[in-house]
Amino acid sequence: MNRICAVCRSDPGRRRHRVPPDTNKDEARKPSAIIATLAVIALLALSSCATVPVTGRSQLNLVPDSEMMAMSYQQYGEFIKASRLSQNQSQTAMVKRVGANIQKAVETYFAQNNLTRELAGFAWEYNLVDSSEVNAFCMPGGKVVVFSGILPVTRTEAGLAVVVGHEIAHAVAKHGSERMSQNLLQQLGGMALQKAIEQKPRETQQLWMMAFGLGSQLGVMLPYSRVQEHEADRLGMTFMAMAGYDPNAALDFWQRMSATGGAKPPEFLSTHPSDESRIANMKALLPEVMKYYKKP
Repeated sequence: MNRICAVCRSDPGRRRHRVPPDTNKDEARKPSAIIATLAVIALLALSSCATVPVTGRSQLNLVPDSEMMAMSYQQYGEFIKASRLSQNQSQTAMVKRVGANIQKAVETYFAQNNLTRELAGFAWEYNLVDSSEVNAFCMPGGKVVVFSGILPVTRTEAGLAVVVGHEIAHAVAKHGSERMSQNLLQQLGGMALQKAIEQKPRETQQLWMMAFGLGSQLGVMLPYSRVQEHEADRLGMTFMAMAGYDPNAALDFWQRMSATGGAKPPEFLSTHPSDESRIANMKALLPEVMKYYKKP
């Protein structure tokens, strides 16, 4: 509200003029508003922590699994409709067989550790897409796609188990939910996903693409963080071992991936950093994961 100056109030016959608002007070309010907003965000983050299975790392998770999976299943369905599924029956059967074996290992591990509730709502599915891309991914809820272009690199069923185990590990560790939560917190102030979809559908879609990248390019996932990648390596090697695949195959696979890079690395390699430190880390993990391995 504009105020009348003190001189005009003291002399009623004087022409009155308005005094502009006290901008200093408005400026003074800004820091307190910013502090309050940051406090809400911090409280939201602290109250929304989850724990990654096997590794025990705390992660931010603002998104209910049911909402995350609903979006995942919709996007996955659209992707499959727009893709050409492989007609190679033996390769398709191998993808489905490896996927089912890794799934059984995951379900067994989660049951043994009283974590079965974390897999509620999973609708496992495995498809081989006919494409020259050297790539694979797993969406939240266990929706797996393997591109036929990666099979010459995996070579064996154990090599394929490395890829499928790694991608499923990202899903069960809820790395996608973690990235979506970080995006919601940073871009929309921690707005609930359902509210964001209703009020800011375009922004929410962009955040989803930032978290997964599915649809922006043919199934190309955006890079996970180094921490998440190491977790996926560790979990993936554990699950493949439980499924009866020798974890040593992981070292062989990543060495082959490194050798196929050339001037422009394939998509799977570019979105999954592979270097000497990664292979060294896998070697260090072998004593831990080999205890789960039993030769079939």
